[in-house]
Amino acid sequence: MKTTIKREDLLSPLQQVIGAVERRQTLPILGNILLKSTGGDLTLSATDLEIEMIASVDSDGNEDFQTTIPARKLLDICKALADGSQINFNIDENRVSLTSARSRFTLSTLPARDFPSLDEIEVQQTFEIPQKLFKGLIEKTSFAMAQQDVRYYLNGILMEISPSSIKLVATDGHRLALSELALESGVNEDRQIIIPRKAVLELSRLLDSGDGLARCEMSQNHLRVETGSLIFTTKLIDGKFPEYQRVIPVDGNKVMQVERETLKHSMSRIAILSNEKYRGIRLTLSAGNLSIQANNPDQEEAEEELQVDYDETDMEIGFNVTYLIDVLNVLGSEKVQIKLKDSNSSAIISDSADESSLYVVMPMRL
Repeated sequence: MKTTIKREDLLSPLQQVIGAVERRQTLPILGNILLKSTGGDLTLSATDLEIEMIASVDSDGNEDFQTTIPARKLLDICKALADGSQINFNIDENRVSLTSARSRFTLSTLPARDFPSLDEIEVQQTFEIPQKLFKGLIEKTSFAMAQQDVRYYLNGILMEISPSSIKLVATDGHRLALSELALESGVNEDRQIIIPRKAVLELSRLLDSGDGLARCEMSQNHLRVETGSLIFTTKLIDGKFPEYQRVIPVDGNKVMQVERETLKHSMSRIAILSNEKYRGIRLTLSAGNLSIQANNPDQEEAEEELQVDYDETDMEIGFNVTYLIDVLNVLGSEKVQIKLKDSNSSAIISDSADESSLYVVMPMRL
């Protein structure tokens, strides 16, 4: 069986699906991609048993065949070949030969019948969302996801869908990120799902910043996202996400507004001399002024003062500076607003002109 594919036509879908291929696999076939031609349509499939990606490929061949090829070796070969070159595939029972100009490669294959696929999903709800808006929601919240937390339901992101909005929420127990988008989703009832961390990061990579739509299908245990020539499917986390509304302070009566870039750069400088393990800084607020201070076990200190919009009573509060900088990095506004109650209560950080995204950061004892 033979087929011919342009290098660029193969490289792009390969780079899309490679994220599902783990470098260390329990099953050797999970290091391969499934190359399948049916009725002239050629697809590449990759899976790690938790997520699955299927990408369509333009090809000149129309023979029906299927085989599995080592994914990263194929990707490296495609990257190394010259732009505009053609790749000829000659597929035997347990070998595949690739020729391009004067280059020839022979790769071992594994039987396509052994390639695993995720369970068929019974679609319960469907909605569409512009890819750039979906990508934006993920980028504004995903940094607050937990990593390998024993509370497995925190190792992902909560997607809350209602007939009129889509909301993403992430928390690691020390901070919380929430972003909401007003959208006529078309779903007829509210639904919550938890998307695993790896799937969230892959979606952020795969979604386009253009105006194309992402079609999302939800079943009891899966989320499927279709974007043009790519079908992305992930298992969902089976667990109950915390009642996040309960950790969002509602009685913060001290409001500070400050230039976002100015605050971010000041905190980045002060963080240099913070404790490397705890990353704590102290904020001291007085009328029109913010003092940022840090010290470390080597008796080194840093301090910087900023002019801010603040006319409440004086107060001191400590935070992990990394958490604050993470928030300032994803907010795109000129000014940020920070609501505080006292030195023992969490702060709410948001765009001073738009509260569709908000961030809760717990204080530190210094």
